[in-house]
Amino acid sequence: MISFTCDYTEGAHPEILRRLSETNFEQLSGYGEDCYTSSAKERIADAVGCKSSDVYLLTGGTQTNATVIDALLPHYAGVIAAESGHIAVHEGGAIELFGHKVITLPAEDGKLRSDVLQRYLEEFYQDSTSEHMVQPGCVYISYPTEWGTLYTREELEALYTLCKRYSLKFFVDGARLGYGLASPASDITLHDLAQLCDVFYIGGTKIGALCGEAVVFPQGGVPRHLFTIIKQHGALLAKGRLLGIQFDTLFTDDLYMKISRHAIEAALRLRRLFCEKGMSFFVESPTNQQFPILTQSQIETLSRDVRFEKWGRVGEDSFVTRFATSWYTPFDHIDRLAELL
Repeated sequence: MISFTCDYTEGAHPEILRRLSETNFEQLSGYGEDCYTSSAKERIADAVGCKSSDVYLLTGGTQTNATVIDALLPHYAGVIAAESGHIAVHEGGAIELFGHKVITLPAEDGKLRSDVLQRYLEEFYQDSTSEHMVQPGCVYISYPTEWGTLYTREELEALYTLCKRYSLKFFVDGARLGYGLASPASDITLHDLAQLCDVFYIGGTKIGALCGEAVVFPQGGVPRHLFTIIKQHGALLAKGRLLGIQFDTLFTDDLYMKISRHAIEAALRLRRLFCEKGMSFFVESPTNQQFPILTQSQIETLSRDVRFEKWGRVGEDSFVTRFATSWYTPFDHIDRLAELL
């Protein structure tokens, strides 16, 4: 079997495993107070172009989203997201568990549009009963989106401008950030992103690490007692070295972007393959997730040798499927898929 199920089916990049092994018997301080975590934070701050950035290493994506949103919001506030946003669909109510409503708005190709956000905010604050409602306190997006699509610089600027106008925090989920930045369709860099939001995170779990996400506050504004809140959410590792070593490795010699570019090259090959076979796509994704439309018969035949996901029906006998590449995806797996198709 070859797998295109998701981008975290593999373990970790060999260089990370090597460094974890060679440092295994070093006796280091816990909770991120070790030299490798300090080095990782410095490298990340350099990479985002803001040496004064505050960086925190957390265990995983769901914990990171729940922790950051809970830390940003007062107890009476909610977070605005696209109706297809990860926190609204695929995190098991983790945000709501900590007392914050996810306020969903219509999306287009997985993206929250600034005109839709503006209309919602205008109507909310013009409503004489708004004090009876959950107050919006934060706007959440992911880059790339759940559908593999990308926000342009102009779209990010428009959303951030609205957030500042209405005193809302702007949070960017970067679980697949490398795959977005490495796409030829991206018109922003890591430096740009640091100027276009209040807080974002750099995904490790899906991009070469065993686990872990790096939360970055590039312009200050770290919530009070964030370290304590991270611990309350179960997102703090006692052996913080495990995250520190991984991110220190990913941000040495541009490894993070190198392996991200590999995933994008694999995805573009995958896309060309489906196009050559005359297959259409549910959405035009320029990143590592591709969504070809297949018939039930095609799905059943391919599933004998290939793992992938079926996301939903789009016709009487047609379904949206998802094929995801990763930092590891061998090109010969795509050659094998071509034979099967």
